[in-house]
Amino acid sequence: MAMDVGGAKGGLKADINVTPLVDVMLVLLIIMMLVAPMLQKGVDVRLPEAGNTTDKPETQNQTVVAVTADRRYYVNAVQVRQEDLTSRVQDALEDTTEKIVLIKGDQDAPYGAIMDAMDELRKAGIEDVGLVTERKLRPGERGGQ
Repeated sequence: MAMDVGGAKGGLKADINVTPLVDVMLVLLIIMMLVAPMLQKGVDVRLPEAGNTTDKPETQNQTVVAVTADRRYYVNAVQVRQEDLTSRVQDALEDTTEKIVLIKGDQDAPYGAIMDAMDELRKAGIEDVGLVTERKLRPGERGGQ
């Protein structure tokens, strides 16, 4: 019983060892699974709290307008000027079937900045506008559920 190291005339064996390749691919897959959710964060705003809310909608496939505390406007995490807000939202809505726009206004944003965004959306003919808030925790309720 001898080990076969090559061909009949002592040549090299040409089989590929795929175990290291599989190990590297699994590590890359795990890294991508961990990093991908972090890349879809969007704009950093502190949402106001409200007691009478429903669950937050999935904003990944919807058009989101964010208003920061310093009156900057974002459409789907891309900063736009207030004058360009209407055209950018209309461009974003061309590819969607639902013509709903969600507004994520920072709790420290001026009320007028959020109303300006709503006025721009109304000028564009968008009537379905939702405001995204955090759920206010009741006494005895734990966060992160």
